[in-house]
Amino acid sequence: MAYRNGTYIAFDGNATANQTQSDIKYYRLLQAWNQRGNHILTFSDSHQKTYQVRDSSSMSTLQHRLLERLRSSKNMVVIISEDTAWDRGMLNFEISKAVDDYKLPLIIAYAGYEYILNPRQLSTLWPKALSERIKNGSAMCIHIPFKEQAVMAAISQFSVHSTGNNILTSPYTYYSEDTYIKWGYK
Repeated sequence: MAYRNGTYIAFDGNATANQTQSDIKYYRLLQAWNQRGNHILTFSDSHQKTYQVRDSSSMSTLQHRLLERLRSSKNMVVIISEDTAWDRGMLNFEISKAVDDYKLPLIIAYAGYEYILNPRQLSTLWPKALSERIKNGSAMCIHIPFKEQAVMAAISQFSVHSTGNNILTSPYTYYSEDTYIKWGYK
């Protein structure tokens, strides 16, 4: 079994190669935050640990590479935006494998929000696999805004290696209002 120290980043490619019209822009921003090094924590990006996948790769090659990355991951960040589709692309495959096969805790990061205090209100944004797993209780999640401090805190706090109070036990976990105030988000 692979050593699980990476963070898997999942997002909807929005069925476009134009990166300004895709949620990949949030992935690139996350990489920039990580490379800046202003944090006690930097995360190990699971996408950097395996061979890159080209647009011309077959579906089976793509799925094989994604599974390789998931096997070496300790958690998964799922970036959700207003453009995230219900059932398109590889995002549902990634979420279903992360939860069903690898039991990864999910960090659900919502672009365009300052704080998240009621994840159920955002359920219309969830892709199909996430919605199903939240509703059946199999996905253990923390719901956060796609903001640097919140993302980095959640990555460091919640993983397959977590113990005690850092183990996610609900699909609807979120940080307290006091935490958002402390971070200056509210």
